[in-house]
Amino acid sequence: MQITDLLKKHGVWFETFTHAPVRTSEEAAQVRDGYTLQQGAKAIIVRVKITNTNRKFVMLVIPGDVRFDTGKVKRLFAAKDMRFATEEEVVKLTDGVQPGGVPPFGNLFGLEIIADPTLLQNEKIVFNAGDRSFSVAMKSADYRKLAQPRIETIV
Repeated sequence: MQITDLLKKHGVWFETFTHAPVRTSEEAAQVRDGYTLQQGAKAIIVRVKITNTNRKFVMLVIPGDVRFDTGKVKRLFAAKDMRFATEEEVVKLTDGVQPGGVPPFGNLFGLEIIADPTLLQNEKIVFNAGDRSFSVAMKSADYRKLAQPRIETIV
């Protein structure tokens, strides 16, 4: 598992959970004892269209209990438009990870990460790590160091 190898390599605290497959943050919160929906790091891949010829995929990371604000994200990139990545695009960009299993480490997939600061107010965060049946919890300060997200208000 790429994420746990990364965390071990850097000597950071983490814990793992194996559970029934989940796709939504709400479902995940039900199977992660000791963690709240707000601590769930929801990783969403979107495609921003900056010009007709300049489009790129980025990862948005937000608490599990909120939705991102499309207008705020578009303004960050001065984008004309944006949309969710399709299931096929997610699988291709993440080398086979299914939507719902994508970890908030866009840097592992060559994606820029935009994280909302409200997520990082939690001492610990928890997320699916490459599989809809496997979650990892870690300290948000360590996440910030390892993933190096751009911190922007997007909710």
